[in-house]
Amino acid sequence: MGRRQRLISTSILRAIFKTEPKDRNKPLGLLARIFAFFSVFSLALARYRGRLFKKLRNEIWQIEEEEYTESFRSPSRGKRTDLVAAGDLGYSGSTFFTTPNSKYLLKSLPRQFEQAFFRDRLLDVYVEHNEFNPTSLLVRITDLLYCPTPTLGAMIGTASSHHIVMENILYGQSSCAQGDQKLWETYDLKPNDYFFPERDIAGGHLAPDSVKDRLIDEFPDKIRVTIDEKEELVAQLSKDTKILQEANAVDYSLFLVRYPSSMSSAENGKVPVPAGRPSLWRNGVLSRDKRWIYRAVLLDFFWAKDALQAKAMTGLVNSWNFLQWGEGNGPMSITTSSDEYRTRFLSMLETIIEVTDSAGRPAGEIRSPPSEGTEEV
Repeated sequence: MGRRQRLISTSILRAIFKTEPKDRNKPLGLLARIFAFFSVFSLALARYRGRLFKKLRNEIWQIEEEEYTESFRSPSRGKRTDLVAAGDLGYSGSTFFTTPNSKYLLKSLPRQFEQAFFRDRLLDVYVEHNEFNPTSLLVRITDLLYCPTPTLGAMIGTASSHHIVMENILYGQSSCAQGDQKLWETYDLKPNDYFFPERDIAGGHLAPDSVKDRLIDEFPDKIRVTIDEKEELVAQLSKDTKILQEANAVDYSLFLVRYPSSMSSAENGKVPVPAGRPSLWRNGVLSRDKRWIYRAVLLDFFWAKDALQAKAMTGLVNSWNFLQWGEGNGPMSITTSSDEYRTRFLSMLETIIEVTDSAGRPAGEIRSPPSEGTEEV
């Protein structure tokens, strides 16, 4: 881990282990604010609405608080505690860490409009939705860390002022043998029929292949499950995407994980499942041909259609289409309406899920749950 990552890791851990002061509303002194402002990497972070997230962890998701806190400590006593750097995995430039036991993933939110959208508009809706749907497939965000004062590091982009802590749906991969870890497959799935300038303009020469490869994944197979398993997935994602639609969110994705079922057997031992209240698609679904185990959650629901950046991109795309004399491209996933994005997202599920019989043969089409406002015949 480089010096920058180590300093960011230290500032995150300081916030996690810091005892909440008795007077939580007492403002920082002038000297403390000056020191905080000139921080470049090691920002003074704090938990945002700590009691609310503790309620989510303990009451709704049944995550024991002591176990949660211990996830951030090194398993080796007497050794320095550091988060594990997972590199720059996001197209947005986010940095990632995992806890030492790999149960939780930490992601920076470098874009101010994403921070504001989740913090000020989506958070209360997200909490209420999880209260009524504790097995929701919206990724479980267990903490939001933020910098309560302006800092130089956040202004110049050397360190993010906001980080989220969330469940790691890949938990259990590190417990497998080194060779088996490479057999785990991940797919960040979203509708692929939108317009992506980096991919679609001028033969895709606007960006290098390393960037285009992270734009969108394609699942090269089918998710082969039972009728009940498909219905549960589609019904839950219908509920989850409904609240995102109402919040005007777009560009979210289905994060699909699969690994060979032979890794979780009586001979090899069970692959551990993500922390907290169990749910079918979070813990793992065995494919009908018994080759794979699938996991799935909904990720990256921080882009609001009415954000300034989305409006600016909409204007750019419309200008490009105008210059193409009416032969331009359709909307981007970040400029389309939330209604259309949800429709295409749920339609995408139909193309990748295949209901099969016990022998692994397709069992015909199955109807998805009826849309809101319609009656099932």
